[in-house]
Amino acid sequence: MYIPHHYKNENIEQVKTFLKENSFGILINQVDGKPWATHIPLELDIDEDGNDILVSHIAKANPQWQYFKENADVLCIFNGPHSYISSSWYKEEEVPTWNYIAVHVYGKIKVLSEKEVLESMYKLVDKYEAHSKNPISLNNLSKKTLRQVKGVVGFQITITTIQAAYKLSQGREHDHPKIISELESCQNPNSKQIAKLMKG
Repeated sequence: MYIPHHYKNENIEQVKTFLKENSFGILINQVDGKPWATHIPLELDIDEDGNDILVSHIAKANPQWQYFKENADVLCIFNGPHSYISSSWYKEEEVPTWNYIAVHVYGKIKVLSEKEVLESMYKLVDKYEAHSKNPISLNNLSKKTLRQVKGVVGFQITITTIQAAYKLSQGREHDHPKIISELESCQNPNSKQIAKLMKG
């Protein structure tokens, strides 16, 4: 991903927090010589050797998994808040732009065993059910229901590179008060979130 130097976020702990909070991403690889993308939750975790990994699964009906060669390179894209920035908010004439957060994660993919897939599903459900009014647990589901795991292919991606773009009007700090004020007055939740991030 092309990232101008002043938009590059190299604070790895901050980026990892972003990945945990924005885990619904896009998995991209080559299928029959063409780019193929699937929108799925990709959970940040650590393997037994302490390496950062992403863990997920897709349906066996999705042909993408048939191109998961052991240790093949894949790309995962994660998007955060974004907002249009009007140049009418600037003190001096300039073109409008867009503020956003985007993270690209590159890594080596490996297919998981059925047991490992089930373990990852327990973790996934426990994470997202934690704040439910009536949380469910896979422990309480029947064996018949849990057999649906046979219809998915689980995988883990050993992370090799993380690229993070945090474009938050860097270089226009003199315009930040006005930009933040205008973003906060927007009805769009993304705009309000960008304002919050610009405040630090």
